[in-house]
Amino acid sequence: MTVLPIVTAPDPVLKRKAVKVDAVDDRIRRLMDDMLETMYDAPGIGLAAPQIGVGERVVVIDVGRSEENRQPIFLVNPKIVWVSDEDNTYEEGCLSVPEHYAEVVRPKAVKVTFLDRDNNPAEIETDGLLATVIQHELDHLDGVLFIDHLTSLKRNMILRKLTKLKKETAAK
Repeated sequence: MTVLPIVTAPDPVLKRKAVKVDAVDDRIRRLMDDMLETMYDAPGIGLAAPQIGVGERVVVIDVGRSEENRQPIFLVNPKIVWVSDEDNTYEEGCLSVPEHYAEVVRPKAVKVTFLDRDNNPAEIETDGLLATVIQHELDHLDGVLFIDHLTSLKRNMILRKLTKLKKETAAK
């Protein structure tokens, strides 16, 4: 497995809509393994393919807090088919928006259909943190960042800071 570089905002790659995967084959499984390794290394609890510059509808998630509790979830072509009426607010962060956090309101529970690691149709219904992470990562597949859920003032402030950081890093 390979640790891949993570694309950071305001890179335009993060604003593109990802394309559907035809089938989960060895290439996609290798991609998911590399994504998982990259996510663990970062460290994070979710990663969408666009975050490593791959425009395909692939997501890996693991909300286990330690190596012993790891339970990776692989979602290919995920689609939210139901959301609860009740909302939750979580302070979200993102590997593509480093060192910035904000409270985001999302549905408390979701039901998602997807292809699993073996190309089989699957479904998961969940709530709480996992539901939030799923929604956050599926947003990435549609070119949406968690900061897009904030006021334009907050979003623009964060983007200015990230642009400045990128310029400073490039100048070194």
